[in-house]
Amino acid sequence: MSSFMDDNFDRYDYDYYDDEGGYTDEDEMLGADRDLAEDAEWKIIQKNTFTRWVNERLKDSNKYVTDLQCDLADGLKLLALVETLSGHKFRHANKRPTFRTQKLENVTMTLKFLEEQEGLRLVNIDSSDIVDCKMKLILGLIWTLILHYSIAMPMWEGEDEYLKDGKVTTPRQRLMGWINAKMSGKRVQNFTTDWNDGTAIGALVDACAPGLCPDWDAWDRGRPVENCTEAMDAAEQWMDVPQLIRPEEMANPRVDEKAMMTYLAQFPSARLKPGAPLQPRTNPERVRAYGPGESGEVRRQTDRQ
Repeated sequence: MSSFMDDNFDRYDYDYYDDEGGYTDEDEMLGADRDLAEDAEWKIIQKNTFTRWVNERLKDSNKYVTDLQCDLADGLKLLALVETLSGHKFRHANKRPTFRTQKLENVTMTLKFLEEQEGLRLVNIDSSDIVDCKMKLILGLIWTLILHYSIAMPMWEGEDEYLKDGKVTTPRQRLMGWINAKMSGKRVQNFTTDWNDGTAIGALVDACAPGLCPDWDAWDRGRPVENCTEAMDAAEQWMDVPQLIRPEEMANPRVDEKAMMTYLAQFPSARLKPGAPLQPRTNPERVRAYGPGESGEVRRQTDRQ
């Protein structure tokens, strides 16, 4: 079983679930009227991000998921994922599940471990839902794993500074609080539209590694994909933060909140690699301009390569 500090774990409100097996809060209720079509942009972004998250965790086990909906059905990749997340080794799994009963046994073993040993509350998720490839409930299960192992459980450096009152909070509020405490000169209120123009991710990258994106606040907000790309490429190359969400997905006005949280939850544990091309802030915004009809300070427009 995975280990963690009990006092840290108890800070977070675990009565935070929705009927898909994941966590929820009042803000998510506002999203109930979103387009629920199978090809809705937010749903595609969420599935893609969750698939990348699973594969990032499975990369050391020589397993890979190409279709999140069906690849967990026999229980083997789900077992491997939970083993990686928890450190627990399942010794009695069906290694070559051919029959439905064998697949159900593998999945049941995994879900039982998550509930009884790891303390996760899996709402409305049954082993048959995974074996039968029910996408909505599979996404709910993966989201529960992400929130528990990537957001709620890890210890984050510097967190005590903004949790001095010991107030119980949700994993969503925890991540938001860490981000806003980390950044200077930028504050976000959500995990969707506040990130679309790319300046927020630039600010976060530079806050974690000062000098990596020093002029994020001078970036052209009319070039959101380019902004997101510059910041996310820098984070991946020099901080080992995989792009679980793509720049064009982050810049999409209908970006999924859960996908964004999955990506951003990597930053509290990210560390700068040696040799990063850190640059001082050029701060070229204001210069003196003189001439016919001009005097005083004007704002200089700078183009980034």
